Amino acid sequence: MTGSDEGVQSGAVPLAMSPAQSRAARGLLGWSEAKLAEKAGCEASLVTSFENGYGDSPSGQIEVLRSALTAAGIVFTESPLPGVSLGEAQGVDEGTRLGNLTTENDR
Repeated sequence: MTGSDEGVQSGAVPLAMSPAQSRAARGLLGWSEAKLAEKAGCEASLVTSFENGYGDSPSGQIEVLRSALTAAGIVFTESPLPGVSLGEAQGVDEGTRLGNLTTENDR
């Protein structure tokens, strides 16, 4: 089998993110399931159910979770393997990073 849908059943749409990516992203941010739910504006039970593989959450709800994580600075990767990393948050002032400190901004 070749093509962009390799590994996905015919007619199926790949998840916006996997449960493992969600758990890893929360770990990088130090967020609980409840914190992700709060940031996404949904019930904590959605996060718990999704990350534990229970039920079949609508893709729109999973995209809301992914958007909240992305807004906090999570970068999702798919190739060569699905994963996450911590980039820069959008619209969040993190202050001055350690490598950018000088005597001028160290006050």
